[in-house]
Amino acid sequence: MNSSYAIPAVALVVVATVLVGAFGLRISRTTSDFYVASRTVGPRLNAAAISGEYLSAASFLGIAALVLVQGPDMLWYPVGYTAGYLVLLLFVAAPLRRSGAYTLPDFAEARLASQAVRRLAGAFVVGVGWLYLLPQLQGAGLTLTVLTGAPDWLGGVIVAVVVTATVAAGGMRSITFVQAFQYWLKLTALLVPALFLVLTWQSDGAPRHAFDEPATFREQRVVRVDDSIDLTLDRPLSVTVTGTVDGRRHTGTRLALPAGTHRIERGTSLTFAAGAPVPRAERGGGGDLSPSQAESREERPLYATYGLILATFLGTMGLPHVVVRFYTSPHGVAARRTTVVVLGLIGAFYLLPPVYGALGRLYAPELTLSGNPDAAVLLLPDRMIGGVGGDLLGALVAGGAFAAFLSTASGLTMAVAGVLTQDVLPSRGVRHFRLGTVLAMAVPLAASVLVGGLPVADAVGLAFAVSASSFCPLLVLGIWWRRLTPPGAAAGMLVGGGSALLAVAATMAGYPGEGAALHALLAWPALWSVPLGFLTMILVSLATPGRVPPGTAAVLARFHLPEELRTEVTA
Repeated sequence: MNSSYAIPAVALVVVATVLVGAFGLRISRTTSDFYVASRTVGPRLNAAAISGEYLSAASFLGIAALVLVQGPDMLWYPVGYTAGYLVLLLFVAAPLRRSGAYTLPDFAEARLASQAVRRLAGAFVVGVGWLYLLPQLQGAGLTLTVLTGAPDWLGGVIVAVVVTATVAAGGMRSITFVQAFQYWLKLTALLVPALFLVLTWQSDGAPRHAFDEPATFREQRVVRVDDSIDLTLDRPLSVTVTGTVDGRRHTGTRLALPAGTHRIERGTSLTFAAGAPVPRAERGGGGDLSPSQAESREERPLYATYGLILATFLGTMGLPHVVVRFYTSPHGVAARRTTVVVLGLIGAFYLLPPVYGALGRLYAPELTLSGNPDAAVLLLPDRMIGGVGGDLLGALVAGGAFAAFLSTASGLTMAVAGVLTQDVLPSRGVRHFRLGTVLAMAVPLAASVLVGGLPVADAVGLAFAVSASSFCPLLVLGIWWRRLTPPGAAAGMLVGGGSALLAVAATMAGYPGEGAALHALLAWPALWSVPLGFLTMILVSLATPGRVPPGTAAVLARFHLPEELRTEVTA
């Protein structure tokens, strides 16, 4: 990609973000402005802002990468991401707004009158927020590296600085305008290039069905392997090798690899001839497994699909950067209307990433071997169109990608900073909120610089699984079940969210290894960790009936009665 176009595009997005945020700063005056925009954000603006922050690196880059590598089964990701808002609309949106809370820990305390539950909820908000921030910073680093060859950490540092400045300066007022602007920018950045890419695909003789036949290289292609992989060949394949294959060093040697599995060491370059099939690749020789790889190993694919569906359907309602935006609505009806508009906006966006994934299978199949499939969206304009037109379209995509990182990181930083200010720092004023903003970004930035990243969709999937297993039971039972007690809520969050976190962390570390019966259970924990969280909350609450907080009936009435009716009853 020609960086002479892409770098100005990214710079323009950054400058526009700062300017739009400055507009919000001009009208941010009170503490309520910083936390919840004084609860005055209308449904259309709020829906665009929610869509802007929700459509993250996983949506912009990760879904296309999963479709490229794993095929159409990965379309459950966008379906689940969208359907999560339907669950949110039906069960949570309006009562959550009527709770009067600023953050999820505020809701927990208002419902259960327990400082211990509040602190535990705050810990989970910070943990989920940091987990979700990591792929945003990693995606920014990947984008800048693809564009310019810059170090992996530089893109994340740029996003961290811009987001910290925007959130600290104007709070929720600023990022509301920023995120609404960035939603439309992201939609344009994928839609316009997609139209040209589809027209090019229709006219150049490429296969009409990307998934009906094995992927092949349409032209000679050199692939550099960044991490050691195992190649599985269904039939013999001739390839030119510079590097180490099966323990032997080669320099420009033409090898005829027999059918079977071959070990390719890190740093090896493989030259494939035009028409050669793309071999299946497994990274790390069975270690460093990611959740999405459970599908590629055909380990209980139906179970994995159900686990994915449950995590994405139920995880949305507990994502801290999504939930906090419903506190900005004027009333419960506006919160519901906001959710309906969000369903339309993100549904329209999610039609586009699978197109890039399918085209990537035809035009950039080597990304499955290089370990960089998240770059497919960035590379396709240059690969398919080329010339000045491809460079300009690639610059538009790059700008949209940075908008995705900035908008989602802004919402997450806002949510985490709010919790840190409310529950960790000694004061709740604007000055301490700004200090909380710096702390909210510092930890994930350090982690993104020091630790290698997962594929962005997998990293986001971890946050969804933990959210679904901890906050979903708390919100649903807290809103709809009067017998929930503080011990029950605390035990459910610890057991559900903690078990999901440990299970997926074990999978990332390579335990129990390829082919083990427990692999699918640990890689997709939501199918058992979510019911476990609900069951623990219910059983412990039933075992501690004397701990139901006094005034629970009045609290639930506030959650469920429309604001106008509540006013009349009070009067």
